[in-house]
Amino acid sequence: MYRLWYYFRETFSSIWRNLSLTMAAIFTVAISLALVGASLLVREGAERATAQFQEGVEFIVFMNADAAEDQDLAIREVLDNSPVIASYNYIDQEDAYEEFRNLFADKPDLINSVSPSVMPPSYRIVPSDPSAANVSELADQFASQPGVKEVATATEAIRQIDDFSTRVSQALLVAAVVLVAVSALLILNTVFTAIGARRQEIEVMKLVGATNWFIRIPFMLEGTIHGLLGAALAIPALFIVDKQVLAFFQESDAVPLFRGFAVPEGFVWDTSIWLLLIGGTVGMLGSAVAVTRYLDV
Repeated sequence: MYRLWYYFRETFSSIWRNLSLTMAAIFTVAISLALVGASLLVREGAERATAQFQEGVEFIVFMNADAAEDQDLAIREVLDNSPVIASYNYIDQEDAYEEFRNLFADKPDLINSVSPSVMPPSYRIVPSDPSAANVSELADQFASQPGVKEVATATEAIRQIDDFSTRVSQALLVAAVVLVAVSALLILNTVFTAIGARRQEIEVMKLVGATNWFIRIPFMLEGTIHGLLGAALAIPALFIVDKQVLAFFQESDAVPLFRGFAVPEGFVWDTSIWLLLIGGTVGMLGSAVAVTRYLDV
């Protein structure tokens, strides 16, 4: 019990003595892990945004929310009589709203911000020939019809969303990797500084028989705390990205497909746990390198 008390007392005493370096390390960890978490949210959102293209659906004709009945009937007549259309499924405004509610069941504020009247009805179409050239030609034909808001093909939509998410994720991850490396160096330097301030005390402890691990643990615990605190500060950023950034796409009328750009509430919490694990590991490894190099001299 005394040994445990000693470890924590020395750890927090060292943190207080090097408060400026400690804060710099913690905030750098927080920024880097926030970028890691944001990239994971973007990738998950992209996968959910393309969920509408299932069971052979190759393109979707989104109608204007206020499309006239005769415009809607004209589209349906073409679909019913065209030999190049294998099947289709009509999603009216109520169905679109219900789908929206299911997709965002864990976001009641977002659900309350829309109504069935603003949801675009759509036709999810399976062509007889799913080749890219044929789908593209059919999409162009439907896009020029009155009352049509947008035609999204599976290949193009998935490519655009995937390209967008890949570019954003890669940019965030590159920045995150650089900052994680900087974080580890800052933690290493902070621990080096703490060791230097206690050099004489450490030498005395070694002379009286203290083991290397007895000396190492407070410093490694200090680095681990740096990483965990940084990760804890990064977690609120995930909820901001979810509630503000991804919500911007979800509320957009410009691109109906991006209404599905969301992540389930549980995914944010799962990502938060991973950030804590990464932060603690980075802090522990950075401090372990510092104390090992010193104690091996």
